[in-house]
Amino acid sequence: MTPPDGPGQMTDHPITSDTIRVLGDRRSIRSYSDKEVTDAQVTAILEAARRAPTSGNLQAYSVVVVRDAETKEKLAKISGGQKHIETCPVFLAFVADLTRIEKAFQRHDGNLDNNNLEMGLMASIDASLVGMAAYVAADSLGIQGVMIGAMRNDPEAVAELLGLPFRTYVVFGMCLGYPAEAPKQKPRMAAEGIIHYERYDADKALAVVDTYNAELKAHYESVGKPTADESWSADVDKKYAQRPRDHLRDALKKRGFDFR
Repeated sequence: MTPPDGPGQMTDHPITSDTIRVLGDRRSIRSYSDKEVTDAQVTAILEAARRAPTSGNLQAYSVVVVRDAETKEKLAKISGGQKHIETCPVFLAFVADLTRIEKAFQRHDGNLDNNNLEMGLMASIDASLVGMAAYVAADSLGIQGVMIGAMRNDPEAVAELLGLPFRTYVVFGMCLGYPAEAPKQKPRMAAEGIIHYERYDADKALAVVDTYNAELKAHYESVGKPTADESWSADVDKKYAQRPRDHLRDALKKRGFDFR
């Protein structure tokens, strides 16, 4: 099925809603005002997020709410010096958590010692779904932030800092606060290369890259950030071609996640 106006095309009267506007306006916020994010707001955000989908009702995740300045400083250091972790009012760590599942197994004379890739994936996906739901809930209150994948730089150090037990690891973190800036929204690849109807179209998927390289280059130049001519392609190659976080499989195995 193809929409009447074509995939990714705007109509004269686009369908919209508050949620669609929140998602459409989303951008990463790294600078925060002094306005307080209350405990009641954090509770409301996480209560809404807990209704996110979960694999087989496993609910294989936990969330650690961090406000302590010293803890945030240490998390920032682990994350490569991301200062916004220190300055955000609230930091949320989204944890893949197999502890309750293991307890359920043990009640029936089983264990998770022979767990496989699927168990780790389910827990990681659960944490990710809850995290995105939390972001949308926060944004609906005017509270915004940025996801921190660099929690996986050193899963064991993060686990020790947050007091995490065996069978857990932090999938990613999230800084939250009231924005002190309104950064220019970064462009996305054209919808026709991302959204497919009935069958995947490899030609369209690859055709958008050159155009996007140019669009992203123009965006970075407009905000005074140096970039290569093939902005997206060059950045992806620089960051990820050399097996990023190559220690991660072994680190997560020590945490009880055997990604075999």
